Amino acid sequence: MKKIGVTFLAACLGGAVAIGSYKLIEDKYQDGMSFEDKQKFYLTNNPTPAITSSAGELDFTEAAASVTPAVVHIKTTYNNPTANSGRDQMQDMFEDFFGGNRRRSQGPAMGSGSGVIISPDGYIVTNNHVVENADKINVILPDKRSLEAKVIGRDANTDLALIKIEGSGYPIVKLGNSDNVRVGEWVLAVGYPFALNTTVTAGIVSAKGRQIGILDNTTPGPNGEPQPRTAIESFIQTDAAINRGNSGGALVNTRGELIGVNAAIASQSGSYEGYGFAIPINLAKKVLDDFKEFGSVRRGFIGVNFTGLDAEQSKRFGVSEINGLYINEVIPGGGAAQAGLKEGDIITKVDGNPIYSPSDLQERIGRLGPGDKVQLAYLRNGKQLATSVTLKGEDSIKSNERLPENVVTKNLGATFAPVSDVLKKRYKVNSGVIVTSVKSGGFFDQIDLPQGTVITSINSQPINKAQDIEKAISSGRNNMATINAITPEGMPMKYQFQVR
Repeated sequence: MKKIGVTFLAACLGGAVAIGSYKLIEDKYQDGMSFEDKQKFYLTNNPTPAITSSAGELDFTEAAASVTPAVVHIKTTYNNPTANSGRDQMQDMFEDFFGGNRRRSQGPAMGSGSGVIISPDGYIVTNNHVVENADKINVILPDKRSLEAKVIGRDANTDLALIKIEGSGYPIVKLGNSDNVRVGEWVLAVGYPFALNTTVTAGIVSAKGRQIGILDNTTPGPNGEPQPRTAIESFIQTDAAINRGNSGGALVNTRGELIGVNAAIASQSGSYEGYGFAIPINLAKKVLDDFKEFGSVRRGFIGVNFTGLDAEQSKRFGVSEINGLYINEVIPGGGAAQAGLKEGDIITKVDGNPIYSPSDLQERIGRLGPGDKVQLAYLRNGKQLATSVTLKGEDSIKSNERLPENVVTKNLGATFAPVSDVLKKRYKVNSGVIVTSVKSGGFFDQIDLPQGTVITSINSQPINKAQDIEKAISSGRNNMATINAITPEGMPMKYQFQVR
């Protein structure tokens, strides 16, 4: 009998060692997974009942019950609000638009937002503006436990942040597929508006790929020159009620899948007026995995500046296409330049998907990193072409960042693209570049020179591309430049200004 007892004890110890070893290997194995793969592994071992879409019956109770345990309240503390990164009036407007619900006082300032647990080991997605510059971040779980969180990574260009609390076994919201979201389908917004307990609201998807300009907050470079726009906006618009404090909360479909991270409201009053915006989860997946692996976003760039086309812009550029992106500039050394793209080309598809607006391209490229390849379809002189572009990293783009055009951007404050053959024939000129945008504070802005103006020569030198402008301006006497131009209405004009 004693021998049997010893044998049984040895068997138990052996089993415990085996289980412990397996658990160690399992944890290490999961560490290298993406968040989506970690969720699949977790759900395989912790199956939950499938939630059938209940849009027909308008009963969202199952989806709400599955999501609310994993949506958390985030409270932030700012010890020195008066010196908090020198916030200016524009940044205050940014917070008001997003509904950060920050309270300023003589003591520490307090902020409030929401977050979504996406991994059982405590990773939480929220908005960058919810946790930016916070000295302390507390996560309040639905069961009222309060845990301190640390920032793993955050990105102002997408307004996403990843934070983490210690522990394991947390409930999660399953990551969905925002590409499959359809305008008109029912969705739920879950969060902590006005610092209330978990609140669920319902609505429909009103639109996709919305650009609202809230993230376009680039600041001038050291010499006052404009910086490239790197913000990515392709919001899911919903009429589900989103208010202050909902920032960072969940937008889910009727199956309880996370399709977006609530980020902004369009409102005159600061409260819900029918327009809410969420970051698509397919864009967030890549950003969040980068945060976990690198601590920051590894973004890939095509290496072009472009303008979205519509009927008015197409007429201005002298092209027949009204959909797509008109390339104003190809960055030297970038992926587009190496793939043979040129100024004046029109990007019509990326990886087979039609491009109707800048957000269509930005979101898809935003899901990729340096070294990834994309297939671009484009028009050149009315002919359909295609090429493969290898995306370059941000450092590569910065190293080639229009260095020869600093004087142009500083003085003229504009971007340019080649003039099409149609416009050359219309204006009876052999050379020229068209002004594709006019920036505030530059010479063109001061003289009210409109977008769509054609610059034919500077200091009597013909202009055929943006790089010609720098050379022509430098050739002027006494730091003076004379510009010959044609207005969008076809009137010849002459301008003179002093190069600073």
